[in-house]
Amino acid sequence: MPTLTKSEYMAEITWLGHVPAGGSLRAQPVERLELSFGGIAGGRHEGETRPSCSRVLDLYPRDTEIANVRQLTILSEEELARIAAAMETPALDPALLGATAVLRGLPDFTHVPPSSRLQAGSGTTLTVDMENLPCVLPGREIEAETPGLGALFKPSAKGLRGVTAWVERPGALAVGDRLQLFVPTQRPWRG
Repeated sequence: MPTLTKSEYMAEITWLGHVPAGGSLRAQPVERLELSFGGIAGGRHEGETRPSCSRVLDLYPRDTEIANVRQLTILSEEELARIAAAMETPALDPALLGATAVLRGLPDFTHVPPSSRLQAGSGTTLTVDMENLPCVLPGREIEAETPGLGALFKPSAKGLRGVTAWVERPGALAVGDRLQLFVPTQRPWRG
């Protein structure tokens, strides 16, 4: 019995970006990405492992080597529009947010269940880690482009910042590709 179920939802990749290692959070727009088990070669979040950060301080001391489930940052075109509206600006450039991909067509994308899969027709598959909480880094990039707007990002992006993900099956992705959403069959946790 499969533990992941093919949903009725397909997403279209409307934007792709590469965030080079060692620099700012700003992404460089690209038409195609080659993904390995380590993510994007030369990328800011490349690697099969990474040093732990503030996101997992309750689990590990900072800089503990852990599996890298934060290789990619995936955003929703629809949620980006909602963030921009809350910031009272016409649009947000995903490059300023350190995006790897922007998808169109998945409602409430930031809250797809962890461990969901996004699979291209080629078989390239991404695994959703979890919601990507808003932070100040994109605000700094926005502020550099539009002074006075950067501080509005973090509160406006709450619950809309997309997800982090990792490469389960390597391959290429291109703008215009469609990704099928598979979701875990597990019922929600009731605690």
